[in-house]
Amino acid sequence: MAWKRAIAPWLLAIGIAGAACGQISKVDTSPAQGVIATMERAGVWQPGADGVQVPLWPGSTPLAKPDSGDRPEGTGNGTGLVGGRKWHWVSYVTRPTMTVYRPKGRNRGAAMLVLPGGGFEVIATDLEGTEICDWVVQQGITCAVLKYRVPQKWPQENGEQQRPKVLLGLEDAQRAMGLLRAQASFYGIDPHKIGVIGFSAGAYLAANMSNTDERTYPLADAADRHSPRPDFAIIAYTARMLDDSKGKNSLELKPWVTISPKAPPTLILHAMNDATDPIRQPMAYALALNDAGVPVDMRLYARGGHAFGMRPTADPVTTEWPGQVKQWLRDIGML
Repeated sequence: MAWKRAIAPWLLAIGIAGAACGQISKVDTSPAQGVIATMERAGVWQPGADGVQVPLWPGSTPLAKPDSGDRPEGTGNGTGLVGGRKWHWVSYVTRPTMTVYRPKGRNRGAAMLVLPGGGFEVIATDLEGTEICDWVVQQGITCAVLKYRVPQKWPQENGEQQRPKVLLGLEDAQRAMGLLRAQASFYGIDPHKIGVIGFSAGAYLAANMSNTDERTYPLADAADRHSPRPDFAIIAYTARMLDDSKGKNSLELKPWVTISPKAPPTLILHAMNDATDPIRQPMAYALALNDAGVPVDMRLYARGGHAFGMRPTADPVTTEWPGQVKQWLRDIGML
């Protein structure tokens, strides 16, 4: 599948017209948007008062730039509504960050790294980021939202989309996992109970983290000596897994998708009517994990489409999947 064909449906599904060609939707700066409008005009995403945003890398570390080069970071909102509300994005990220949210009550000692989606073009900061952490901390779990480097286009070869040799978002996600483990005592978490939840493109990153310990960057400091592999993985409406060149009934994975028997217990969430990433995407991944002896659970719903996040709608998946995740975390001994 060509890069534009792969990314455009996701973007259209959540209302960024034209983003597949590198054009970001118009920023909403109306006074009614309040604080969010101010942040959008400023152009740099900032978390709410409950989150502490920290840089991922030492300032002296040279980082490969996304396709936008040195273009200033930009924020805005998608033109479509999800759950009756606008959703917001950030793009042109050159210096990635991790924003940590800590439980206000009981701390269960577990942590979850949140990888929002956005087709590797933008990052859905609230829909698949901060709103997820709002729920996570209520469960007594420390939560961290990753703002990783975007945009990054995927190259093409003979008309087929190819994975970049160096995936910037994966480097940032691995670095974030190392930081959480290195700072586990500070956050009051068990370094062996740190997992990841990813959505769409973020789900692809979560799957990559699960199946490799290798890094494509030189170690920056002690944090990079910790394992980048999560202790559990939640994969929500994943993409870029299925080798559709093998035919519409194939369940073979793309050549660049590797599976490791060391992958952690995995929970997959998907809607059967997802027109952006059809159900065969997660099915192929689940079967490959199972064949490798990795514990894998799936929660499939008839309706929900793509990029539903955690906002309640008429589709049962939007209100039921958080409870499914909580029970699964208990089942695997993380809570």
